[in-house]
Amino acid sequence: MSVVLPAAAAAAYLDHCVVERNSSPHTVAAYRRDLARYVRYLDDRGICDLTEVAEADLADYLAFLRRPLPEGAGLALSSTARSLAAVRGLHRFAHGEGLLARDASTGVTPPGRPLRLPHALALADVLALLGTCERDTPIGLRDAALLETLYGSGVRVSEAVGLDVDDCDLDDARTAALRIRRGKGGRGRVVPLTGEARTALTAYLVRARPGLCGRGRAGPAVFLGARGERLSRQGAWLILRRAAQRAGITEAVSPHTLRHCFATHLLERGADVRVVQELLGHASVTTTQIYTAVSIDHLREAYALAHPRG
Repeated sequence: MSVVLPAAAAAAYLDHCVVERNSSPHTVAAYRRDLARYVRYLDDRGICDLTEVAEADLADYLAFLRRPLPEGAGLALSSTARSLAAVRGLHRFAHGEGLLARDASTGVTPPGRPLRLPHALALADVLALLGTCERDTPIGLRDAALLETLYGSGVRVSEAVGLDVDDCDLDDARTAALRIRRGKGGRGRVVPLTGEARTALTAYLVRARPGLCGRGRAGPAVFLGARGERLSRQGAWLILRRAAQRAGITEAVSPHTLRHCFATHLLERGADVRVVQELLGHASVTTTQIYTAVSIDHLREAYALAHPRG
């Protein structure tokens, strides 16, 4: 076989991820960094041909990723798993394209990650947080609509700030919903809204957004910044952090916390895990089932407190 330059193969694989796999821009950017690190690693060891990489080299690279700085990359388990996934994807792609006689990465598996249960706030804390927004100013109406939407629909923050006005169906309280055109992995879905979220979103769109829209180039975006531009994810995070501070919540919160709250509170109240999977936009129910562990802990606590012999 002819020489396969690692950098050229990595570039071709990234193009494949964009064009054929429809990977998200965030995934492609992360893989680009991961593969640049891998190419440098091979170059430092005098390996200039991907066909020369053996399984032992990949096992050494995995150890390098976990080894503390400055001898190694010093990556956390989650970052190590993603970085190795990018490298394995590269080798699998090169083998499939006939550039490599065999895929040397098949026997190298990422380290097991400890189960990290998602953290959800108590319902009282969520209600306190939602109640801190002033609903008589344009910014306050926007903040209330954003936070009510995050908790009332469980959408990701990127999905919320990516909403356009036409994605909101608010005419009928019984069928109020958001259309997520492109969720994680390119999957679209329709998510129902709570009555409170519909009320807050309607009030914002009618009473606040027109004024904010006049300050900049809003386009079709639902949530706008103070200057009239589409609200960023960082802007949404700041809105939540300020609301948490006003509510006296001292623990760390993020927009994803409200997504965790949405799922956990639904399951605690008897929602089917398959329904929650669809609402969250998870490709696999396995991802959603992590929330059932949180709910089981809640049930055990209630059982211990309530049972006479608990």
